[in-house]
Amino acid sequence: MDAIFDFFFKGNFFLKILTFIYTFLISLFMNGQVKEIPKYQPSNIDLYNQIVKMDSIYFNAYNTCDIKTQADIYHEDIEFFHDKGGLTTSKEGLLKSLKENICGKVTRTLIKGSIEVYPINNYGAVEIGYHKFFNKQEPNQKSIPSKFIAIWKKENNLWKITKVISLH
Repeated sequence: MDAIFDFFFKGNFFLKILTFIYTFLISLFMNGQVKEIPKYQPSNIDLYNQIVKMDSIYFNAYNTCDIKTQADIYHEDIEFFHDKGGLTTSKEGLLKSLKENICGKVTRTLIKGSIEVYPINNYGAVEIGYHKFFNKQEPNQKSIPSKFIAIWKKENNLWKITKVISLH
């Protein structure tokens, strides 16, 4: 009997078994949680492609300091929410800030495969994704992916950004 007791309780064998069972049960629970969130699939591939194209056009203009193209894409009633900079509601002010603080200094890279697009009936679409920014003035700073949300409105067959939420 002592040999069986020693086998289970000496050297923390029993504790190791309990830890294994606990870890196994937690992993089952966590895997069950992840399955609740479905993998993204565009509900409208044409809309998805249009918004991905507009994202590319906008950020090509952003990266090359093409203020005219950026101005054409921003709606007159833009609301730009930035977690660090706050809210900007002036299109002119936003473009001025981009020209002074971004042009020639910062570039954006989209995280491939991160864009999700959802239709907004009788309005346009919401785009959600991840991107990284590289600040040329801080070349050794690590660029960390951050989330963004853009609300696109289709007016007269043209896509305009009406709202942006930029999180860093």
